[in-house]
Amino acid sequence: MPVDHYENFPVASLLLPARLREPVEAIYAFARSADDVADEGDAPAVARLARLHDYRLALEACARGVAVRDEILAPMFARLGDTIRAHRLPLQPFRNLLDAFSQDVGKTRYRDFAELQDYCRRSADPVGRLLLCLYDAATPDNLRRSDAICTSLQLINFWQDVAVDWQKERIYLPLDDMARFGVTEDDIAAGRSNDAWRALMDFEVQRARRMMLDGAPLARALPGRIGWELRLIVLGGLRILECIEATAYDVFRHRPVLAKGDWLRLAWRALNYRNIA
Repeated sequence: MPVDHYENFPVASLLLPARLREPVEAIYAFARSADDVADEGDAPAVARLARLHDYRLALEACARGVAVRDEILAPMFARLGDTIRAHRLPLQPFRNLLDAFSQDVGKTRYRDFAELQDYCRRSADPVGRLLLCLYDAATPDNLRRSDAICTSLQLINFWQDVAVDWQKERIYLPLDDMARFGVTEDDIAAGRSNDAWRALMDFEVQRARRMMLDGAPLARALPGRIGWELRLIVLGGLRILECIEATAYDVFRHRPVLAKGDWLRLAWRALNYRNIA
């Protein structure tokens, strides 16, 4: 099942053990559907928030094995409930995702990196934590490294999608970083890729890279095909950062994405993963 809105990386791929593909797909179907409620279409904010509240009620019900009455949501949450109960998954990561999606409905600016990181803690980190629970590998060290990888992936998505997010009237670049480097909202609106912009983006790219490299050892710690899947995810994120740098940080005119030729490069790097960090 490809994640084909903004993310660059496959989930439930052939690298995952067959027994995990169904639960992984159930988790991603829930996350993507709820994210679409917050982001897609032209419904007013109050309607989006009300619908996300329906998701909260459905989540609590399905975890208890109670049928969801909403005909549209019932099939997805029946599937998710089976996954939650079969694998004894914690509910808090799902709740955190819904909190982050609700925040997206109304919040369009982030004062500083701490505020942005708190958003990532709820919008990105829960997915990695749930996957570790599926793998029976949710140790404290693994969870910390997973959080670093997931937050980094979220940041990378923000940096490559500055122009896309601007069209939605959102800026995920921390406002204090923008002020520090002398970048204004007018610069983003005009797509100015000047020295100030390049300095800001270099700072943000390096921060995301450090975070990814901090979490990278997790891919060596997880065994078998799961570890190989994570290696490709980590390397894919790092490759996107390289692509941002290759455009001289001009993400306004060149949205960095993984091309077909990149996958051979990533496969080779995965074979030599021990040298990554």
